Amino acid sequence: MKIRHYKTSDAKGIANLFHDSVHAISPDIYSQEQLDAWSPSPPDYNMWEARLERTRPFLATIDGVIVGFIELELDGHIDCLYIHPDYQGQGVAKTLFHYARNTAIENGCQTMYVEASKIAKAFFLKRGFEIQAENRVIKNHQELINYSMSGSLR
Repeated sequence: MKIRHYKTSDAKGIANLFHDSVHAISPDIYSQEQLDAWSPSPPDYNMWEARLERTRPFLATIDGVIVGFIELELDGHIDCLYIHPDYQGQGVAKTLFHYARNTAIENGCQTMYVEASKIAKAFFLKRGFEIQAENRVIKNHQELINYSMSGSLR
């Protein structure tokens, strides 16, 4: 597995990875209506291209294939951490997180924070993050629950 920086040519692949990863979440966790609101079909490729030019995520690749990505803002905020369904449970998220954590430390951040989905909450708890609040977010007329979480980098 290699970690590399985003290139403009990655936009469509990342949009598809995000969509596939959201729609692989069990409807027992988020309903199909919530998943459709979270990531409508088809993905809005123009929105993703504009977003990714701004966020410049780190990508995990295996044999040149993008298998995951993480968006890290300068203040230590993780906006996205998504892994392709075929590569979940193989250490991709852990590797991306550690890369982002080290980058945040190099940038002088004291903490990292995230709004974690129900499915991602356990991942961040295992890495020392604490829940600050449960949030109810309205997206495309659907209520989604996520968690404001933060973790010290000291």
